[in-house]
Amino acid sequence: METNLLTSIKSPKDIRNWPVAQLEELAREIRQVIIETTAQTGGHIGASLGAVELAIALHYAYDTPHDKLIWDIGHQAYAHKLLTGRGENFTTLRQLHGLSGFLKRRESDYDVWEAGHASTSLSAAMGIASARDLRHQGYRVVAVIGDGALTAGMAWEAMNQIGQTKTNLVMVVNDNSMSIAPNVGAFSRYLTELRAAPAYTRMKQEVEQLLDSIPVFGGPLRKSAERIKDLLHRAVLPRNVFEELGFKYYGPIDGHNLAELIPVLRNAQLVEGPVVVHAITQKGHGYRPAEERPGEFHGPGPFEIHSGKFIKKTQPRSYSQVFGQTLVELAQEHPEIIAITAAMPDGTKLDLFQKAFPHRFFDVGIAEQHAATFSAGLAVGGMRPVFAVYSTFLQRAYDQVIHDICHQDLPVILGVDRAGLVGGDGATHQGVYDITFLRAIPNMEIAMGKDELELRQLLRAALDIPHPVALRYPRGAGRGVDLNGPLVPIPWGKGEWLAEGEDATIVAIGPMVYPALAARDILAHEGYRIGVVNARFIKPLDTELLRQVTHETAALITLEEHAVAGGFGSAINEWCHDQGLFLPVFNAGLPDEFIDQGSTDYYWNLYELNGEGIARRVRAWLPQEERIKKQIK
Repeated sequence: METNLLTSIKSPKDIRNWPVAQLEELAREIRQVIIETTAQTGGHIGASLGAVELAIALHYAYDTPHDKLIWDIGHQAYAHKLLTGRGENFTTLRQLHGLSGFLKRRESDYDVWEAGHASTSLSAAMGIASARDLRHQGYRVVAVIGDGALTAGMAWEAMNQIGQTKTNLVMVVNDNSMSIAPNVGAFSRYLTELRAAPAYTRMKQEVEQLLDSIPVFGGPLRKSAERIKDLLHRAVLPRNVFEELGFKYYGPIDGHNLAELIPVLRNAQLVEGPVVVHAITQKGHGYRPAEERPGEFHGPGPFEIHSGKFIKKTQPRSYSQVFGQTLVELAQEHPEIIAITAAMPDGTKLDLFQKAFPHRFFDVGIAEQHAATFSAGLAVGGMRPVFAVYSTFLQRAYDQVIHDICHQDLPVILGVDRAGLVGGDGATHQGVYDITFLRAIPNMEIAMGKDELELRQLLRAALDIPHPVALRYPRGAGRGVDLNGPLVPIPWGKGEWLAEGEDATIVAIGPMVYPALAARDILAHEGYRIGVVNARFIKPLDTELLRQVTHETAALITLEEHAVAGGFGSAINEWCHDQGLFLPVFNAGLPDEFIDQGSTDYYWNLYELNGEGIARRVRAWLPQEERIKKQIK
């Protein structure tokens, strides 16, 4: 598409003298660029299409980057990227060495805050505003937060402090009735009531205009008029939560109407104390397929622009699908099974359970902490809760997993989805830390199958375990193994010795078993005798199997798609040390660094986690170990 206006913009300063009609044309161009780019790269198209006018209005009304604009989760900020000098590189969105799908401080001075998890913007804004006040600086602070993110407790913790301190800060609520799935909960209903109260908005505006026209003859007159306004306000809408918390409230306003947005945002920055601007937007606005299917267009892969059809290769069922379908099967025989999600029914494929057992399914909103403790409460009540959550989001509930689930030794099953590398979502979403933070918790048991069949079998087996269990499984398609046989549980705590090897044995966890087998075949042609163990269990380790293996092999190589620091390999190292074994051990996994967006194939090759890479590591390492052993002798 020819983008005459957009290509002329190097920074937001370039648009601040434009008339509204020109800004509206710019919004159309930005929307088209977002559609055309995400059709090729995938990405968070729905949220960003819904926030195009918000981004334009905010950069128009505020002196960014001097004024600080903070986006809650950067996937609604594609228009922000295009307005801040990144248009030429926008086609690299979510690609290796390209633009992040979220905000990145090192990418631009306009990216004040970077986050891949919801509900952090208000706390960050409060911190930035407080630093401003302490340093006697004059910039303005504005945070954009979605209505879905307001279901999280962290947002309310921040509002509690902001309202108490009366800090100068503007909070823009981007209200599209969605997070990833339709929003749930009492606050979502409350926002619906605000949207449905045009009489309140009209009356409030009229009263405020009347007050502005009254000459200030004295304090008593002004105070009386303010009390009249307050009484009229309460007569139409009994209570406004934001105003009760100490915020000045503007709204609801049309978040796609620039002529309405810009003056409200300008007025908001003149108010002393915290302000809420409540903007009503539509997720996917301007692109009919995304408007009609907002859940599917939250973060899709490539798609056809004309039809809105997703471009997908024929692949086996995803691990998430297998997990969701297996849980439905098991729930038919086990009425005590309850499924819980934190605003991710589609992503975790618990929507399958929701359709089959709607009364045994709970979507608690973006509230992972609550979901974990809620699951613990269900377990105390005699149910078998299964909380399916992405590895990256489980991080948010760490205290609750320790304190409420594990300390009480409750039989909660955590379905740890997206465990491992995740591709385009990048550093904030890599599921490569959960082994480390879960392994240290008493009573927690952790397992990961080598393929989707073992995931089914482990889920069945976990139902018989009277302790907390974390079942890890990766993003994307499974291997296409036959799933039609009977659902037989794997013996708990038992690994699988797939091949013996005198020179060394690779002890792999999860789908890393398959590249381990590939490396074994490569090295076998070169005369190396390499064994392979499918560990299955991270905690407890199959110590009986490990003793047998260590008696038959000269060295161990641990293999995981996870950070090496504190991971599965560390568990093997600790066991060897406790056994008094002086067996050489090499830990293969991911380095101690944040890993940006890029295909999993690229990173498997970069970090030598594919068959050829593992073979190279073994070739390089084994001779060194032989020399070390000779020196010891």
